Formats: sequence, structure tokens, C-alpha cells
Amino acid sequence: MLETIKSTAKYIQEKISFSPKAGIILGTGLGGLVDEIDIKHVLPYATIPDFPVSTVEGHSGRLIFGLLNGIEIIAMQGRFHFYEGYSMNKVVFPVRVMKYLGIERLFVSNASGGVNPDFEIGDLMILTDHINQTGQNPLIGPNLDELGVRFPDMSEPYDKQMVVMAKEIAKENDIKVVEGVYVGLTGPTLETPAEYLYVRKIGGDTVGMSTVPEVIAARHMQIPCFAMSIITDLGVPGKIVEVTHEDVQQVAEEVQPKMTFIIKNLIKQTCG
Repeated sequence: MLETIKSTAKYIQEKISFSPKAGIILGTGLGGLVDEIDIKHVLPYATIPDFPVSTVEGHSGRLIFGLLNGIEIIAMQGRFHFYEGYSMNKVVFPVRVMKYLGIERLFVSNASGGVNPDFEIGDLMILTDHINQTGQNPLIGPNLDELGVRFPDMSEPYDKQMVVMAKEIAKENDIKVVEGVYVGLTGPTLETPAEYLYVRKIGGDTVGMSTVPEVIAARHMQIPCFAMSIITDLGVPGKIVEVTHEDVQQVAEEVQPKMTFIIKNLIKQTCG
């Protein structure tokens, strides 16, 4: 696995002309960030050795290298999910490759279902913690000592300083944000009413199908992480309605300019 990671990173390094400081996973809500990037290189996933290929509607499949506010970044346009049939090692493979490409911080976005009764559809939530309810972990198996220790500390999965900075950016620009705990499930089904209730009872504010494996892998490698979630539907008693993937995408498209603004400025402040 380690040799494969290094081999893929080497292949990419031979195709690009700089070393990115920030890694960005353009999940739901961050698609518009591409328009803000001064793109220098684009590599389709299908052309990269050992890279998975995204199978989810609405997810492109390419690595973008460029400048964001003059800062060298790498962005994943399209992520990978356990529910697509990939192993957890494959899901987090790109994050590990980004580490060998030189990233110093990881920025992630997602869509999720709110279970906190104070949340509304369209809210932006800053992740302060997560609960891994997938029944899986990308670190299971022989530990790759070169990446990190066998039992990595997870007391700060999401960088507290970046959380504070993001809240300040939002406040200064009159953007409403909430914060809370993200519960990661496997999907691909959306949750039943009983499952939403369970997620709330165990301490979750929102539930989704991504982010947790990527952050675990990043923190194993000592990469500070920041993540935001768009609340695209509600799992609150009395507010649960039938939801389609198209509904999720529509809400995300309406709110994504605000998330893009916050993360773009956060990258400028932390990586500049």
C-alpha cells in the first residue's frame, strides 16, 4: 500500500509544476470553488495509476491543481464513498497521496441530514467533532508506520483554531453558521425515522455518508482538518419528508456560494 501511494504521488509530481499547501475535497457545496481557482493542471482520475473513479451522479472525477488567492492548492473534484463498493483504503487513498504531494491542511465539504431540532434546511454547519458509525476504519490492518502511529490520537479531529477563524469570517460577512457533531454512516440509503432518532440520541447533530474516513486518515498523518456541511434535509420528528438525491443537490447549489466564500478565505488566512 505504501509503495502504491508513493508511486501514484510520483506519477502526479511528474505531471505538475508545484507543491500544493492545501488539499480540498470538493464534496457537496464546494463545486463552485472550481470557478475561483486559477487552474494550472487537470488530471482525470481515470488517467492516474491506482486511483479510484467516482461513480456518484453530480461528482466529477479529476484532480485540479492551481492557485486560490495566490496559494497553491490541489482539489479533488469528486470523492469516493464506502457505499460505492470501495474498501476504506481506497476511499482514503487520495488523501494519503495528497500528503506525499505536500499538503499541510485538508479542507472538506459534504451534504448531511440535520437531526438537531434547531437546524433548518440550508444551514451551514462547521464540524467540531464526529462519530464513526460505519463499522469500519481506514486504519484497520497493518499500520503504515511511515504515515503515523498505530493508535493515533483523535481528541481534535477538526482543528479548533480553524473552527474559530471560520466562525469569525462568517460573522464578519453576515453568514449564518451553526456547529456540531457529524455522524458518519455507510449509506447509500437515507436514514429511517428511527435511525435519525438514534443518531440524535448518541450525540449527533447531523448525519452523512462521507468525511469521517478521510479525516481519520488525515489525522493519522498529522494533517489539520476543517470541514463544513450543508444541511440538505431534516431528520427531526415532524419534519421528515421523502428526499431524493436531486433535492440534496438543489439545496447545495443554493447555499454553496456562502460555503465557498468561507473556505476560500479560511485557506487564505491559514495557508498564505
